[in-house]
Amino acid sequence: MSQVSTPQDNGFLLDAEEVEQISRAAWHYYNDGLTQNQIADLVGVSRIKVSRLLEKGRQAGLIELRINSPHEGSLGLQEELVSAFGLTQARVVPQAEGLAAGPRIGRAAASLLTQGLCPNDLLAIGWGEAVSTTLRYMAPVFPQNNISLVSLTGGVSAYIGNTGLYGPQGFAHLIPTPLRVSSTELAEMLRLEPYVRNVLDMALTAKTALIGVGSVARSATLVRYGYCTGAEIELFTRRGAVGDVLGYFYDRDGQILDLDVHRHVVAVTPDDLRQIPSVIGAAAGPEKVEAILGLLRGRLANILVTDEPTARELLRRK
Repeated sequence: MSQVSTPQDNGFLLDAEEVEQISRAAWHYYNDGLTQNQIADLVGVSRIKVSRLLEKGRQAGLIELRINSPHEGSLGLQEELVSAFGLTQARVVPQAEGLAAGPRIGRAAASLLTQGLCPNDLLAIGWGEAVSTTLRYMAPVFPQNNISLVSLTGGVSAYIGNTGLYGPQGFAHLIPTPLRVSSTELAEMLRLEPYVRNVLDMALTAKTALIGVGSVARSATLVRYGYCTGAEIELFTRRGAVGDVLGYFYDRDGQILDLDVHRHVVAVTPDDLRQIPSVIGAAAGPEKVEAILGLLRGRLANILVTDEPTARELLRRK
């Protein structure tokens, strides 16, 4: 909504005639919904003159723009997150009572990706509920725009089905191994296998990556898929872990911990992940706050998709 008010002292001196012209142009433009051409015909000036009157009115404070929208608070939070954590972008989903956060985060991440990806692009993907939800919303987009996917980790079963990738897909390149294997030696051998190595290397050519933010709760995705036990998660927590990215656990400052489990993981390393220009972390919920803080402090992602309550708590904790 726009309103006409008394000119403020912003360095603009407006005479009575200009104030009247600006007021009339603003009223017709914002209240009557007329185009600048229609206003020009109505008041007998050029369209360029109308445009200049509206701009001068805004700069002088005669015209004030106010957005009345449930998204207003979220837009402000986005700017605060970007400033506080040095992000390149942020998307904050407005709070909505009674609606589950997961699908809304997925839709927001899908919208962000749809706007940012170009035909023939390559999207690197991690795994977890937020990633799976996002990819299900985007499943029709990939073949239509010839966008290819490449996994950042092993764990084929976590990608097939849950993400809308059913069976072999020409546009999806998955690492054909588990995320975690039984020994350090086997993990090293698998990383050197040509096909595995090629997929890992391909992931680093992507301009954009989408990752989830793993928590250290006993209900964590790693536990549900059998890659970690509840006892291991508790041990990692006692050693300072607050979350994981691609199977690598980090502390509250985003520093990767020295844990034996990392030597059993077949995945892009956190250091290599930072080579990808745009890394989107998608997560929300009180159980994820500590993990998201660590992720952002460690510069493990530079774009965040979350919801309003989580964003407020992140900023409070910052």
